[in-house]
Amino acid sequence: MGTWILVVALVSEVGYTGYCLATRSRQRRIQGYLRIGALLAFVLLALISVIQWSFRWYILAFLLFVWGVWGIWDLVRRPLETAEFRPAGAIWRGVATLVLVMVAVTPGLIFPQFTLPPATGGLPVSTALYSYTDTSRVETYTDTGAPREVNVEFWYPQDGGGPYPLIVFSHGTAGTKTSNASTFMDLASHGYVVCSIDHPYQALITVDASGSRVFVDRTYLQEFLDINNGKLDEATTFRIEQAWMDLRTADINFVLDTVLEKAANPEQGSVYGLIDPTRIGLMGHSMGGAATAEVARERTDVDAEVDLDADLMGDYLAYADGKYVMNDKPYPVPLLVVYADDLVRLMDAIPDANEVVAVKRAAAVSDHVYQVHLEGTNHLSLTDVSLASPFLVSLVTAAVPKAGGQAVDSYATLQRMNGIVLNFFDSFLKGDGSFSVSGD
Repeated sequence: MGTWILVVALVSEVGYTGYCLATRSRQRRIQGYLRIGALLAFVLLALISVIQWSFRWYILAFLLFVWGVWGIWDLVRRPLETAEFRPAGAIWRGVATLVLVMVAVTPGLIFPQFTLPPATGGLPVSTALYSYTDTSRVETYTDTGAPREVNVEFWYPQDGGGPYPLIVFSHGTAGTKTSNASTFMDLASHGYVVCSIDHPYQALITVDASGSRVFVDRTYLQEFLDINNGKLDEATTFRIEQAWMDLRTADINFVLDTVLEKAANPEQGSVYGLIDPTRIGLMGHSMGGAATAEVARERTDVDAEVDLDADLMGDYLAYADGKYVMNDKPYPVPLLVVYADDLVRLMDAIPDANEVVAVKRAAAVSDHVYQVHLEGTNHLSLTDVSLASPFLVSLVTAAVPKAGGQAVDSYATLQRMNGIVLNFFDSFLKGDGSFSVSGD
């Protein structure tokens, strides 16, 4: 939509400027009609939902409103033509107009309108937001001494039936609890209660039940960038990543314990009354995948885990004498690992990966670790961010072409991944059929 607006603005402004040059006149009346028409067209498109009203259009709406009022003033005031016409001025005014439109449309270009893959189940889905306060922990990202607060969002069947299996999700670095909303919607439509966690100061932004916003911590983000850019040695990297893991796993355990406690004595009509505490799955992307995988290894009440494009960081127990000490115990529950191309390439370049890469080692020593490689994808292809902002995805990670030079469609990738995840949880939480890496 942003591109179309730019095209229309370019054609209109070039046509108007060309007519001004041809007639050697400002044509203020025509300019007024164009400005009023642009505002009315924007309002009409918003009313019929061609333009989906959101933050991406705020600047453009303000600009068009100002121009619309200006256009009305131009049409009612007299005289319209008083100043001497200057061709250079007309050209510069046209250029300035296009620059303003480009700036105003930029949010719509960075975050284009998109549609999530539809839920494939037959149950309508509702959502609910909660904030949980962990009085046993102090928030370490601030010096206020306040307890740590964790925000969650539920996706669950509206029908009030159940009980349904519980899935707890953890997002990646600078992600959000809605990073995989299409997956949550699909699972809930098939009879699951999904609880997605926002990890304050590690999430890009999180909003608690009172509306207060918390943004990603700069120090945490800088550590993440330094590690990914190879600026830190392995010992320092291990220490930092284990501190991240300690915080994440504590959040996940706290949320899971809180939800199960509330499910034991649910409030009437609440989401907690839909939960079956005997069927629990965990899932996460990137750092969230590593953290949920560690929680699933440690707890006895978790029945299945889905790791989206992450190594098992918790399986590196120590770093000494220039090498990692690995966890040799077989993974205790069914584990599905979904890889994008980037991680596969990194692992393929490591000699003896089955011995020194934790996730490959777990697959080698466990008979229920399933690995799926979605070819032609990158790290963020396994989240809805690939639809929400292709531009930002291209900045974070270069697009990986598939065989034949064509990039894999993000929409189709999410549909396939969601089908695989659903098949996995159906198999191991509901006992419904056998698991197939194709998702069928």
